[in-house]
Amino acid sequence: MQPSEERFVLRRSLLFMPGDSLRKIRKATTLETDCVIMDLEDGVAVSQKAAARQTVAEALATLDFGHRERLVRINPPDTPWMEEDLAVTLPARPDGYVLPKVQSPEEIRAVGRRLAQAEERHGWPPGSLALLVVVETARGILALPEIVRADLRLQALMFGAEDLAGDMGARRTREGWEVFHARSQVVLAAAAHGLQAIDMVFVDLADLAGLEAECAFGRQLGYTGKMAIHPRQLPVINRLFSPSAEEIQRAQALLQAFRAQEASGSGVFEWEGKMVDRPMVRAAQRVLAQAQAAGLI
Repeated sequence: MQPSEERFVLRRSLLFMPGDSLRKIRKATTLETDCVIMDLEDGVAVSQKAAARQTVAEALATLDFGHRERLVRINPPDTPWMEEDLAVTLPARPDGYVLPKVQSPEEIRAVGRRLAQAEERHGWPPGSLALLVVVETARGILALPEIVRADLRLQALMFGAEDLAGDMGARRTREGWEVFHARSQVVLAAAAHGLQAIDMVFVDLADLAGLEAECAFGRQLGYTGKMAIHPRQLPVINRLFSPSAEEIQRAQALLQAFRAQEASGSGVFEWEGKMVDRPMVRAAQRVLAQAQAAGLI
């Protein structure tokens, strides 16, 4: 089932900030990012993980994030840190969690149970804590058909190309053909189950033209947003993953034609030389939902 327009969460840009730096997290609350991911995993040294949990909990309790979604990337399930990550940060009630290096549906269900327990304990609405998972291992890619069905609170799949390439023993290239098959599999699995698909990070901070090209191709594949690792990447990502004025106008015109045809009792109809059916209508509705969430209409 596709998510309704009322439940649409804008996730064009998802900016990572190290969880052990309150200064950097505070800075993120002033940036044009849709989501702030406070990182307890790769962005934090082992010696700083305990302090980072406290810093993230403090940030959630004291900072005004405005419209930005507040997410916490915890450590993977096969590490000794994940349980404490949840224990310390859950009482501060983030908007959701990012679970990295997912390889099986059981890992997602285990975290989902912890979130459900917290919701019940604190009297929060069931399912109000979102869950996004990063698929970045060979096993994770192969388990996608099971991963997407693991928990109803799952809202997005995030593609981790760098870790996947290392897991495969592949050599990363600018063109990215070594991860193209997996990149396509992630967006396909997400689309099949009404989930958002978040594209891989772009590691060359100085190459904004390269970032723009990668964003354009990612959106062409069907990705709805992209992870960011530096504030200077945000304007490019937000622009490339927002509907253009032409796309908005076409979506509005198509839906207007659809409503007229529906009123007359017609189903499939011709519009601008093309046959229009329900999938095209849903695509137009998604464009307008994203445009509205982004303040473009």
